[in-house]
Amino acid sequence: MKTLFKKIKKKIYNYVNFDNKINTVEKLVINELDKQKILLGKLLTESLLRKGTLKNIHEAEFSVFSQGGDDGIIQYLISKVKTPKTFVDIGAGTYTQPDTRLLLQHNNWSGLAIDGSKVDSLKNSEFYSIFDIEAKQAFVTMENINDLIKFKEIGLFNIDIDGNDYWIWKALKINPDIVIVEYNSFFGLKPISIPYRADFVRTKSDYGTLYCGASLMSLCDLAKEKGYFFVGCNRQGINAFFVKKDKIGDLRPLTPEEGFVMATVKEHRDKNNNRYFMKSEEAINFFLKKAPFYNTRTNKIETI
Repeated sequence: MKTLFKKIKKKIYNYVNFDNKINTVEKLVINELDKQKILLGKLLTESLLRKGTLKNIHEAEFSVFSQGGDDGIIQYLISKVKTPKTFVDIGAGTYTQPDTRLLLQHNNWSGLAIDGSKVDSLKNSEFYSIFDIEAKQAFVTMENINDLIKFKEIGLFNIDIDGNDYWIWKALKINPDIVIVEYNSFFGLKPISIPYRADFVRTKSDYGTLYCGASLMSLCDLAKEKGYFFVGCNRQGINAFFVKKDKIGDLRPLTPEEGFVMATVKEHRDKNNNRYFMKSEEAINFFLKKAPFYNTRTNKIETI
């Protein structure tokens, strides 16, 4: 019996030890991959900045950590805009594909990442103790946004919450030099947003996951009100970029009509999480015809 227990104990030890070795190797691989990504980001940035002033921010796009080409656009904008090296990223999720991670690890900026549920992944990462970033778990609303932010000056502010994006920026008291906001291209160029609800979650909406955020027109109106120029969208048709008027330099301001890009994504879901692969017009007719929208110019509820 003792011999049997020894054999079992040895097998358990070997299994646990093997599992630990796998975890160690996994961390080493991830760390090495991060180093290679940062090196790639450095090389791409150097190549980009040699081009000088660009006619369109699309020419700046490249991706190291970001899902689209936002890493390149941001590197281009901060080369043109003299700004404090601080960022706030709202809705950064697990921080594996955020727009601000290259700023943190390559440019050595200080940052605050806020997410409603996934900040533990960032806190448990290898680089959390190395770089100057703070993670806060909070569901961001108009009522708490200004209490959550510690910085007196913000270089770049990124909002990606698939919901009250317009309202969060509207409530923000501080004026960052660069603002990135996700817009909903399916709303077209109408001045509309979802009505504000502090507890809004798009996956729980009766109108499906397409019902979220605000139109580019509404964001551009808000930008003008707050003292910003619109300088373009990414090629994916997801994020819009704004720069303070007194920091615009030789960047070219655009009208919403000039800069609008229609998103190509087809991953709409209904309230039961059923997925639909539809083109934009079909998706709008299917999901949004009866949905209530807030017209940000008339301040009235309407349908599209």
